[in-house]
Amino acid sequence: MNIPLDNLVITGACGGLGRAMAAAGLARGARVALVGLDRSVLESLAAQVPGRCAVYTPDVSDAAAMQAMAADWMARFGTPDAVIANAGVAGGFDTAQAADLAVFRRILEINLLGVATTFQPFMAPMRERGRGTLAGIASLAGRRGLPGNGAYCASKAGLIRYLESLRAELRPSGLRVCTVSPGYLRTALTAGNRFAMPGLMAPETAADAILQALARGREQLVLPRRLGWLSNALGLLPAAWHDALLLRQPRKPRAGESGATPIPGLNGDAAPPSAPRAGPGETAAR
Repeated sequence: MNIPLDNLVITGACGGLGRAMAAAGLARGARVALVGLDRSVLESLAAQVPGRCAVYTPDVSDAAAMQAMAADWMARFGTPDAVIANAGVAGGFDTAQAADLAVFRRILEINLLGVATTFQPFMAPMRERGRGTLAGIASLAGRRGLPGNGAYCASKAGLIRYLESLRAELRPSGLRVCTVSPGYLRTALTAGNRFAMPGLMAPETAADAILQALARGREQLVLPRRLGWLSNALGLLPAAWHDALLLRQPRKPRAGESGATPIPGLNGDAAPPSAPRAGPGETAAR
């Protein structure tokens, strides 16, 4: 099977896995909607291939902003072959801390709600055309809770079940849904981790594997595969043994602690601009 990937929408395209997927898609000749929060990074990437990109900086949890982005992209380039909901954040979480409740809410808004708001505007045009792929970047962390990381694990577990439900709903329509569950990737989200990260992958390696899987019509992808096997094996242990192993590891830094990654929009921080704007090559793209 060789499904065309000539028109891609990728959220979280500013860095790490998202940027690597965008670069890989552009290298293959695709037109790519670059969706993220750092306009300068996205415009730098778009400048390399004038006429085949547009840059958008919405908050992925803002349904109206995502609908505007989708309408603008499809007016310029048509219905995408694949929409890859990659935008995500991570942060340590402590239920005993009142301030961390806002962290939990924001992680769910971006990692879970943001996937639905990313997919929604494209579903009717894809259904009308009779084909298309919706891919969600979940995580092996969604398979089992990790101490001190409950918000992130909950968001990814919810995402896995959401994608599972959507796959069943869309199967008669010809649309495909792919759940991608990476382990540890060498990105800003893992840079502050103080615990062991077996199977750590370069984002470029993961990006190539994901695009190949989408082109082949895969519905599930675990990266790296051996880490999925390890996860399955650990899942056979009694819960108390599994928890004891994990509790020996340092916890992920909470928001505000050294090594924590920023969470956009947390505690009422300024929201990113929502109006869609094309990047370099806008006139040529028309």
